[in-house]
Amino acid sequence: MASPITLQPLGAAYPALMQKFCIFGIFALGFNILFGLTGYLSFGHAAFIGAGSYAAVWMFKLVTMNVIPAVLFGMLVAALFSVVIGYICLRRSGIYFSILTLAFAQMSYNLAYSVLTPLTNGETGLQLTIQDPRVLDAMFVAPGAGLPRANLFGLDISGGGMAGFYFCAITLILCFYIALKIFRSPYGMMLRAIKSNQNRLRYTGVNTRPYLLTAFVISGAYAGLAGALMAATDPLAGAERMQWTASGEVVLMTILGGAGTLLGPILGAGVIKYFENIFSSFSDRTLHDVFGFLPDGIENVVVKVLSLFVGDGWNLTLGVIFMLIVIFLPGGLMEGFTRIRQLFGSGGGGKPALVGQPRPAE
Repeated sequence: MASPITLQPLGAAYPALMQKFCIFGIFALGFNILFGLTGYLSFGHAAFIGAGSYAAVWMFKLVTMNVIPAVLFGMLVAALFSVVIGYICLRRSGIYFSILTLAFAQMSYNLAYSVLTPLTNGETGLQLTIQDPRVLDAMFVAPGAGLPRANLFGLDISGGGMAGFYFCAITLILCFYIALKIFRSPYGMMLRAIKSNQNRLRYTGVNTRPYLLTAFVISGAYAGLAGALMAATDPLAGAERMQWTASGEVVLMTILGGAGTLLGPILGAGVIKYFENIFSSFSDRTLHDVFGFLPDGIENVVVKVLSLFVGDGWNLTLGVIFMLIVIFLPGGLMEGFTRIRQLFGSGGGGKPALVGQPRPAE
């Protein structure tokens, strides 16, 4: 909630970017319930973001521009969709599960792009029109001159304003609280046991599939909520939100922040979206301005090399950061914070305190 103040020194204190932090934080937080607790790696969670986005936009078109019904409907559709996909994919584990989820995500993308054009509007994307019925709004709200805007009981949510950010931030806090309860519950302990040794549980007579399917559906509902919030802050939905690259991005966010932790995925989402915003905006001219103090020959070489890592090539920077984190901090950024806390907790002597820390199950 204090992001407008704390992010000001970083140049990230504007609503549209902070909305992204919150929305992708919710996405990563839900993905972590599946991957971080059970160890099941899904490469198809972008399908649920797309389902939530399309459902929210249809709610805007047919019923009302109020974001509450749209968000709830987006979560419901994504949860039902995840039941179907999870029921099939969870028949396998390991790499086979990952490949199955990736296949379903690509099938969903192709369906949204071509086959289901009457529902998704194909490559153009699903958008609002003045002719949309909006039956509930037609009964209680006088029509305006242009396209209506998503609102929360009259408070404008769309358009990248502060109201949209605070709505997303409050939603993130609620999602974090629910995830906290799941992590600390007996159900969360069962998911950790599945990750630790699923075969041993089966030998004791425990049927693990209901627990896994429930985790998959909860994770899908979180993704649907993130997709619905995308549609609420910018009322349109396109098939590009269901591409496999979006599924891979949430994997990077979770691992970068720290899989199996609560704050890690949210932190990872914020870091990736921040660097995406910063480095993608750099151009050769910006680099020349920064390194203008160097001699011309050296300046041109430095700019030529660094230009590969900014602008359209900012993903190279992300790749370098990700490799460094995986090599030196296998537990993600949260492991780095833990090491720093132990270092200073030991009196600053340079030797970490001998405090027992829970280790993730292999």
